[in-house]
Amino acid sequence: MTTMEELPVARKCPFAPPEEYTATREEAPIHRVKIPDGKQAWVVSRHEDVRAVLNDPRFSADRFNPDFPTLVPGGNVTRRTEAERTMLAMDAPQHGPERKAVLGEFTVKRVGELKPRIQEIVDGLIDDILASDQPVDLVETLSLPVPSLVICELLGVPYEDHEFFQENTKQLIKRATTAEARRAAFERVQSYLADLIATKETDPGDDLLGRQIVKRREEGTYDRAKLVSLAFLLLAAGHETTANMISLGTVAFLHNPDQLALIKADPAKTLPAVEELLRYFSIVDNTARLAKEDVEVGGVTIKAGEGVVLMAYAANWDPDVFADSAAFDIERGARHHVAFGFGPHQCLGQNLARTELQIVFDTLFRRIPTLKLAKEVEDLPFKDDALIYGLYELPVTW
Repeated sequence: MTTMEELPVARKCPFAPPEEYTATREEAPIHRVKIPDGKQAWVVSRHEDVRAVLNDPRFSADRFNPDFPTLVPGGNVTRRTEAERTMLAMDAPQHGPERKAVLGEFTVKRVGELKPRIQEIVDGLIDDILASDQPVDLVETLSLPVPSLVICELLGVPYEDHEFFQENTKQLIKRATTAEARRAAFERVQSYLADLIATKETDPGDDLLGRQIVKRREEGTYDRAKLVSLAFLLLAAGHETTANMISLGTVAFLHNPDQLALIKADPAKTLPAVEELLRYFSIVDNTARLAKEDVEVGGVTIKAGEGVVLMAYAANWDPDVFADSAAFDIERGARHHVAFGFGPHQCLGQNLARTELQIVFDTLFRRIPTLKLAKEVEDLPFKDDALIYGLYELPVTW
């Protein structure tokens, strides 16, 4: 095996990281590589070191900094104006208040209140699947609609526009999308959301965006452009990641019938299974940071102004933390994975994602116990060309 020399590295198997990830973690866990914008950056691949960087305020998440490492050709052209900055690109002290302003919408308690509606959505979609001719594409009929419906309802975005968002998000996350096409997709979504929020200003309604309008007006902090950026972040992040995990999780369970039997026999094991799925696939496997000062990580000095790429996939398969990491084992107790990140930027919607996945898997395999793949795993169209791993199509029968 050889260590990484440049990024990205394509996944050759849906059930294992590239060999270069393993070699890098074992032989050169922190070293410099070439990234798509043509610059050099440090890769950090051990679990301990990845968590350390993500939790260290000396590393910046400011994607507007021209030295910030970008992982797509041509750089991140969506960085233009300060109004377009989302909390993902903020450092302290700006980041904390922005996150706190919306954190209450994603607490365990708040997400728990959404469970009956999520269950209703999932049951309705499975009703439609059972009434359809076989085979059925689970991506189109379940994986995408569940998180899309949930996040649209939560935000107050008309669901009839979900295809518009999915198509543009697809352009944003494909590695091969040109800089011009990426910017155009971003601007289309921003324009739509600006119009929607302008309409809500006269009649906010009882949804997340409406509540934010009311709350920020009362505080004297309302800024439409900032709310548009928040809406863009939540809408894009709220459907693409969870949709891919539904598809990949279904494949993993069908590929590992012994593990599927465990959740069928005891639904209490589904939530731990979700954690293992998140670890196992690590669908967002590269996160970037920029050193604000000289920092020593794992015995290596990263100098101020140097970029860092954190390898979540390599970290989540670190055998020093996850014994027999190549095994899909839903009983391992994998909650300390970094699939949701770590530290101040840890995924805001993780409670919602866990709940959606738990409800989907419990309901899908209870209501369609004979579910099976309509194609061999090696013939499935995995998203090898995307920044977020998943499946373009998942044909199933029962």
